[in-house]
Amino acid sequence: MSTATFEIAASSGDVLNVIAAFAGGMIIAGALIWAFWFGMRVRDRELPRPGPGEQPHLPEGGAVHEMSEVREPDEVPRSQDGERLTPYELHHAGSRTGKDQHRRRWMPGSSGSFGSGGLGHR
Repeated sequence: MSTATFEIAASSGDVLNVIAAFAGGMIIAGALIWAFWFGMRVRDRELPRPGPGEQPHLPEGGAVHEMSEVREPDEVPRSQDGERLTPYELHHAGSRTGKDQHRRRWMPGSSGSFGSGGLGHR
């Protein structure tokens, strides 16, 4: 084989690489254009966005503030045959507002961390 044959073979490989890269780029560009077009069609079918007059407003009394309370555990009810209930069978059970709403605080002289052996409460 002569050197001219190798040059033609090498140049045809380069041409094929360029054509493959160009075709791949065209496929990716086409996919992006299709995705944009599809997204616009989906957006056109959605309900319109609410106007300024349709936005939610604060209640008359102002913003709602966080309320904290001390809760006490309820006895877990049992089924009719004495078996424990599953979480799906428990409705509105678990805790109730405590009689003593005074929050327990750390006392000087007692333990300052949880589980270190001190009482930590009054």
